[in-house]
Amino acid sequence: MGVFLLVLVFLGLGAAIVAVYGVGLYNSLIRIKVNTEKSWANIEVLLKQRYDEIPKLVKVCEGYMKYERETLEKITQARSQFLSAKTPQDMAKADSNLAGALKTLFAVSENYPELKANNNFRQLQDRISYLENQIADRREFYNDSVAVYNTRINQVPELFVARMLNYQEKGMYKVPAAERSSPEIKFDFPK
Repeated sequence: MGVFLLVLVFLGLGAAIVAVYGVGLYNSLIRIKVNTEKSWANIEVLLKQRYDEIPKLVKVCEGYMKYERETLEKITQARSQFLSAKTPQDMAKADSNLAGALKTLFAVSENYPELKANNNFRQLQDRISYLENQIADRREFYNDSVAVYNTRINQVPELFVARMLNYQEKGMYKVPAAERSSPEIKFDFPK
């Protein structure tokens, strides 16, 4: 009877250890999933702030840039694309389109000295540049969070718990191929 009781105690202790370990594993997977979602939400907040600045920027530019309607329309279209995006991939594509349109706008603004001298334009340009830097930092944090999440849900023993929870790998925030290429710079020197 004593051996039987001892076996039951060990089995109970083993089951308790497995249960505590399983709860800890579950909680850590929940924690990394929430962290990944939070890091994406931080990007969304900054993207929204930047997109809220766009109508103000377009309004300031319209009076000066009468011949640059196409550039302003691309910015407006990119903003609309972002507002209708549902997934991180759609938002990343809209963000890429807007970044390209903003680069064009700021480059074209060089042709309009009155616009460049406009205090509202400079403030909006500085604000958008600040938000761009913040977004870049948050993208890096998001990708780090996704890397940890994807690694953990594919490692044993987390893999088994992740499959029970139906956790799927998340995509990284990637720079589109068009933005990875170096811009062509030409200098026209007088001969």
